Amino acid sequence: MYHARITEWPESERPREKLLSRGAHTLSDAELLALLIGSGTGGVTAVDVAKKMLIDHRDLARLAGISAQELIRLKGIGPARGARILAAFEMGRRMDTVSVQTRFKVTTPEDLARIYLPKFRDLRQEHFTVILLDSGNRIIRDVCISQGTLTASLVHPREVFKPAVDYLAAGIILAHNHPSGESRPSEEDKKITQQLYEAGMMMGIPVLDHFIFARNQYYSFASHGFFKT
Repeated sequence: MYHARITEWPESERPREKLLSRGAHTLSDAELLALLIGSGTGGVTAVDVAKKMLIDHRDLARLAGISAQELIRLKGIGPARGARILAAFEMGRRMDTVSVQTRFKVTTPEDLARIYLPKFRDLRQEHFTVILLDSGNRIIRDVCISQGTLTASLVHPREVFKPAVDYLAAGIILAHNHPSGESRPSEEDKKITQQLYEAGMMMGIPVLDHFIFARNQYYSFASHGFFKT
């Protein structure tokens, strides 16, 4: 089957020209992705490559969650195009998280979830992050401590509290994700939380909460009374 090159399409239907004349919101997911891919390969257009990627991964959200290695191995992608796509997905996540550099004040679990749920939503591996707060409960910054299956051996108090000491944090919030979509804590999650809570009490840098993010939902240990003394 003959596939016309995008340059042979009517100008009003070419993704780049369509975006510039009618706005980015008028483009389909495949067309937006095609602009990042840049050009076709093997007789098919960049839009064809993008459509195949979306068919294989169901939607943009799932595509955004694959690893760099998986992405660059896809037909028609490779390192350069893969890097552009990964950069675009990361920019979207960062914009979606409001920007913690503004010293956003956390007053409720919903405040924290609104910032960090988009950041964790598409991750395929477990990421354990420490969120540093100042004395006014404003976010100083966040630091990823480990990636992979969460165990007490990987999340050592020394690694968790080092950035808190370095940045003079008054308290910390723990956060990690469950790629399975199950937000309820495992026994290992509870064990790690208890261990870090006790370490924080000893160091004078309290653990204020621990969030588990699972796709579009979350679990807050503090909201479930875990830290009551």
